[in-house]
Amino acid sequence: MSVTTNPRTIENPKRTVNQARPKQSLKDKYGDRAFNIAATTVLLLSILAVVYPLYFIVIASISDPNAVYEGKVWLFPSGITTEGYERIFADSRIWNGLGNTVIYTVLGTAISVSTILFGAYALSRKDMPGRKILMLLFVITMFFDGGLITKYLVVRDLGMLDTVWAVVLPGAVGVWNLIIARSFFEHTIPNELREAAQMDGATDFKFFFQMVLPLSKPLIMLMIMVHVVAQWNSFFDALIFLNDDSKYPLQLVLRNILIQSDVSSTGTTGGDIESYAAAQRIAELTKYAMIVVSSLPLMIALPFMQKHFTKGAMIGAVK
Repeated sequence: MSVTTNPRTIENPKRTVNQARPKQSLKDKYGDRAFNIAATTVLLLSILAVVYPLYFIVIASISDPNAVYEGKVWLFPSGITTEGYERIFADSRIWNGLGNTVIYTVLGTAISVSTILFGAYALSRKDMPGRKILMLLFVITMFFDGGLITKYLVVRDLGMLDTVWAVVLPGAVGVWNLIIARSFFEHTIPNELREAAQMDGATDFKFFFQMVLPLSKPLIMLMIMVHVVAQWNSFFDALIFLNDDSKYPLQLVLRNILIQSDVSSTGTTGGDIESYAAAQRIAELTKYAMIVVSSLPLMIALPFMQKHFTKGAMIGAVK
């Protein structure tokens, strides 16, 4: 039995879809396109505003300072020279300061991250007595501080002056990072998981090390990155608490070299113009080269931690 169908009774699917789709007005069509163009332009300008100063410092560090002063260096280096880097790396204080900075960064990051993880997990446990009072005491320190003199007296009375502990211990626990970590543990580690582990005979320490920490890798990487950057760039505590030059971190060593270069250039007698110009040239080369030397290690390391930072930066943002 054959069934005949009138072709006129079958609607064209394309025509039906076109009729169901609302007509986009000219204003909406070109408005979306204009918004995309504007957003892309703003983003490109923002990227340029961040990247170009870094690029300029790099090319200025290997260019003739006279060309930099005359504005000839803006896209490509001019009069390429490595004298600034040669003078910096020829100074033994640079290598000593670099070693000290690595020690302070590794030790300070390990102490800070460990302390924050232990403290935040304890404060996230609802069965911990007095946790609200302890959290209140931590928060108070965010708004009230004893001041630099009090901090110095405490470090002195504890016998930490001119030691590595004076650099890594006073700022070991950041309250803001502690709050972020506590929020992560509260909303990521369910109580049912801890109860199940306790039923299997796991102690609090075993549960923390074998279950909590493996589930907290984004948080741990975020804390490590934040403290590595802070420890690498810090110099104020070393400036206040350290008296021995051999214990200075890299940032403080570079600061002293820069000051000495400026003093030597300004201290030249006015009659010897050539010596003054040479001193100024060396000071400028050293200044740009020092910025590159102090920033390059972090610029190399941070891109490898970017994916962990993207995950960890959203911790607690929604919850």
